[in-house]
Amino acid sequence: MTTTRRAFGALAAGAALTALAAGTAVGAPRRHHRLIARDDFRHGLGQWAVELERGGTVTASHGVLEVDVPAGATVWFKRPLEGPYVLEYVATPVSAGGVNDRVSDLNNFWNAVDVRSPDDLFATPRGGALAEYDYLRAYYVGYGANSNTTTRLRRYVGEAGVRPLVHDYTEPLLVANEPHHVRIVSDGSTVRWWNNGRLVFDHTDPEPYTRGHFAFRTTWSHFRIGSFRVWSPIP
Repeated sequence: MTTTRRAFGALAAGAALTALAAGTAVGAPRRHHRLIARDDFRHGLGQWAVELERGGTVTASHGVLEVDVPAGATVWFKRPLEGPYVLEYVATPVSAGGVNDRVSDLNNFWNAVDVRSPDDLFATPRGGALAEYDYLRAYYVGYGANSNTTTRLRRYVGEAGVRPLVHDYTEPLLVANEPHHVRIVSDGSTVRWWNNGRLVFDHTDPEPYTRGHFAFRTTWSHFRIGSFRVWSPIP
């Protein structure tokens, strides 16, 4: 009986996450889910750790996380997350004539662990260049990467020079100065990434990563990000 109840509970939680991911607007309250993390970006970068390849600016104020950088930048949420969960945010690629206003690279790491310091992601220093993240075990989406020509899902395995490619698309891509409402589903072997209500990646991982850190990642670009929320189904 206990096994049956647990199985039913897991199925119910999965169904609830699927409904949440496909459902209402980013940041809106949801029945049968609890909010486990949030940032309205009004009180600085206290919840975030920033890694920059060649400087730039990353600020959080007035409801906006602003990332304006000439090279690689990774902005980590300091708290590890454990599934099942749905993570949401809204990001707008800025194209207004600024030196870094290249529309490219709305990217994410999630469920990330560094194999060199698996109990503490931040114990191993990194400088923001993409190759420095090869020692992660993580999922990675590069949406509108390579100067807004590719959209890819990778599964990092913690080996230098090895970034296994799961999906490789030439669309959808970024739209300048338009909001992109992103949802990430982490639910056991189910890995999903949505943008503006469209399911971009739907991957079943037989050896899933279910716990670790989330990050915004980009390179030579300018983004304004808001409405960061993480939800978990109530058992």
